[in-house]
Amino acid sequence: MNTLLNLKDIPLVKKILGAVFFVFTFTSLFDGNILFTVIFIVLGCYFFSTDGTEINLDTKLYREVQSLFGYRFGKWKVCPDFEYVSVFKTKENQTIRVVTAEATIQSDIILLNVFYEGNKHITFYKTTDKMDAFKVAEKLKSIFNIDILDATESEKKWL
Repeated sequence: MNTLLNLKDIPLVKKILGAVFFVFTFTSLFDGNILFTVIFIVLGCYFFSTDGTEINLDTKLYREVQSLFGYRFGKWKVCPDFEYVSVFKTKENQTIRVVTAEATIQSDIILLNVFYEGNKHITFYKTTDKMDAFKVAEKLKSIFNIDILDATESEKKWL
């Protein structure tokens, strides 16, 4: 299956909290407390879940997905009439908080947004490699017969 998947990263703090809740799950399971076991399982799963988008390029279907441990859930929809794909550079912030301190890490990323109905868009791909981004944009261009907007520099240009 020829698909593109864009999932948000799970911050390290969320992963740690999820692991802590799963440890609590086993502790409460051995204590025989079913209510707390269920609560800790739900909380652990919440902290390990993420969301994003997925597009099947063969069938031209897409879906907004919820992902948990590699399993993706979401209802497939027919792709709208895409007008163009935009390749642009932006910054991604990740904030890490500990009880008394906070740090924000900023990194450069390149996103591929596919636009339809004027200004509506769906982000289907994220990378740090500009050549990879344009390779995927070319693939989308050929499948959907759309133009590419290069917005990676201050001067935007159509390709």
